[in-house]
Amino acid sequence: MSKRRRKSQPPPLIQPESRREIVMIFLFTLAGLFLLSYFGIAGQAGTFIDSALKGFLGILRPALPLAIIAAGAFFGSTKPRGAAIFGSILFLASTAGLLHLIEYPGEAGIKAVAQGLGGGYVGLFLAYPLFQIFGPWAGLIILTALLLVSLSLIFSAPLTAFLSSGHKALRAIGKLSAFFVRLFTRPKIHGEYEDKPVQQELEFEEHTIAEPEKEAKPQIGENTNNTDTSIESVPKISVAPRRRLGRIELPLDLLEKNGSKPVSGNIRERQEIIEKTLKNFGIDVDMGDVSVGPTVTQYTLRPADGVKLAAITALSNDLALALAAHPIRIEAPIPGKSLVGIEVPNEQVGAVRLREILESPEWQKRASPLNIVLGRDVSGKPWCADLPRMPHLLVAGSTGSGKTVCLNTIILSLLYQNSPDDLKLMLIDPKRVELPAYNGIPHLISPVITDVKQTVQALRWAIMEMERRFETLSDSGSRDIKSFNEGHPAEERMPYLVIVVDELADLMVAAASEVEGSIIRLAQMARAVGIHLILATQRPSVDVITGLIKANITSRIAFSVASLIDSRTILDTSGAEKLLGRGDMLFINSELGKPKRLQGAYISEQEIRRVVEYLKKAGSPEYLDLQVQSSLAMTPAGGSSDENDDLLPEAKDIILQAGKASASLLQRRLKVGYARAARMLDLLEAEGFIGPGEGAKPREILAP
Repeated sequence: MSKRRRKSQPPPLIQPESRREIVMIFLFTLAGLFLLSYFGIAGQAGTFIDSALKGFLGILRPALPLAIIAAGAFFGSTKPRGAAIFGSILFLASTAGLLHLIEYPGEAGIKAVAQGLGGGYVGLFLAYPLFQIFGPWAGLIILTALLLVSLSLIFSAPLTAFLSSGHKALRAIGKLSAFFVRLFTRPKIHGEYEDKPVQQELEFEEHTIAEPEKEAKPQIGENTNNTDTSIESVPKISVAPRRRLGRIELPLDLLEKNGSKPVSGNIRERQEIIEKTLKNFGIDVDMGDVSVGPTVTQYTLRPADGVKLAAITALSNDLALALAAHPIRIEAPIPGKSLVGIEVPNEQVGAVRLREILESPEWQKRASPLNIVLGRDVSGKPWCADLPRMPHLLVAGSTGSGKTVCLNTIILSLLYQNSPDDLKLMLIDPKRVELPAYNGIPHLISPVITDVKQTVQALRWAIMEMERRFETLSDSGSRDIKSFNEGHPAEERMPYLVIVVDELADLMVAAASEVEGSIIRLAQMARAVGIHLILATQRPSVDVITGLIKANITSRIAFSVASLIDSRTILDTSGAEKLLGRGDMLFINSELGKPKRLQGAYISEQEIRRVVEYLKKAGSPEYLDLQVQSSLAMTPAGGSSDENDDLLPEAKDIILQAGKASASLLQRRLKVGYARAARMLDLLEAEGFIGPGEGAKPREILAP
């Protein structure tokens, strides 16, 4: 039995795998050609191809190379499916139709094709009939359905599964894009800082600053009126010509220049810690810019909608624990911005030198001769204040917080701007250890006052000087000292008078009523005549910083204090108890809505000594007699009485007529206050007109 043999089929010339690879290479080449044609770098043939595709697909022609690349990859990896290929064609066509229907419906679509716009002829072929037959909305629904069908054919999956996968893909894309946004668009970091700690450290109590190299000593001649004391190689701050002492220029080389940059730590890591910690408590935030200051680094953030600021400020201790930094201060919100600031202490504080600020552009643009240097803010920007606009200043802080250094900085910044003829200083230091270093400079109106009785006399003299200046302004028809000086020659101008008190608490303990009354009256009235007060105390209690003093001195500086109560006594708000000391301060005045955090400028004893010696060589002081002949008795209300009171004769007549002497009697008859009536009784007793008071018994009339 014969066997039937099958005829063997010859093997194919090209294997299926090779055919798929050839098709893939062809499609990739075609896609590359279309892509180069789109960018105009494929020669004349490319220009023709791009023109054809422009009419075929319109503005969707860049998508064709991408679709061909996807198809090539599909051919090279798996066995092609007819449904997927048809779905791809349908997807491109329905997309072109949707674009054409939305952008150029109706007759406008025909003109758009001629200009290469819309979805080209493919889009016009689908969109125009649907628009004419079904209208725009029904046509939109039909094309959207075709688009969904094409996606189902391409992925060979139910539509619900595709939508679920698409939702997950969109979420993954969102997270990935957010990561790249954080990676490539990092927040800006303002200010100068060091990545690694340096060895230099700033001390406020022990002045261990090395002596600078001597460059050129200022030569002061005997005749200071004609001697030019300028040093050409060193920048200086010039002042106007003087009446008696001539021109005095304080060289900036008397001050130290070398400072140190702060070390803020790992900024990116701390940003992530802050964001993660807040998220653990259910608070979503977007981190913003970072400002590196001398003392702290401020990290800004924007809370999500619906987040209460109180929820962020309540997490202060949790953030301090996570950052391993204490204490931190939260500013919510930052004035002028819709952001919250978290101030984290630097690993090492940067030194702020007075000379740096005197050389800064901000200082050179000052408009007032009584600008005072305070320091730098959290972004490293120099911060100054105009004393006439303040017009008085209250400084408080615990021992070693930088209070006295701040006073020295203020005094030196005033000396660098004004001559002795433009500025006079009255320095009061009951502690006898800090301000006496300025003895002998020509700006002083008296030696540094260290005695309480002398202080009371000096404050009384200041009130008399204020009244004398008011009379001068009234006679000349001037509104204030500035307008008076502008309308008079140099030799007739009034100098500004700045009264600096280093320790107010000692004065309040020894003579509270007289000191408080003098301060209140000066604070209320002395601004117009160019008299300004700068008061400092290390005991911010209510018996030292009284309500009347606070009401009249709105500009205040708070250094580090021990408790929240002390902070509220100074600033009427919290914050000073979280300061770091060594010049870290909060400054507030009538123009600031919230306290401003600053790092005070540092000045060493050697720098003060050099400036004082320079000024002593330039001229000698002309001290005034501050003894008030008409012993003024000040009251907290600011009133005064005179030994030669004009009402004393009338008071004698009233007492003789009534046959008794009492303060209430003089108040009713003379229509004066109790303080003045009691003072008149004391004066009459001193004259021997009446006897001393004996409790409830009436005074004896001694006069015949």
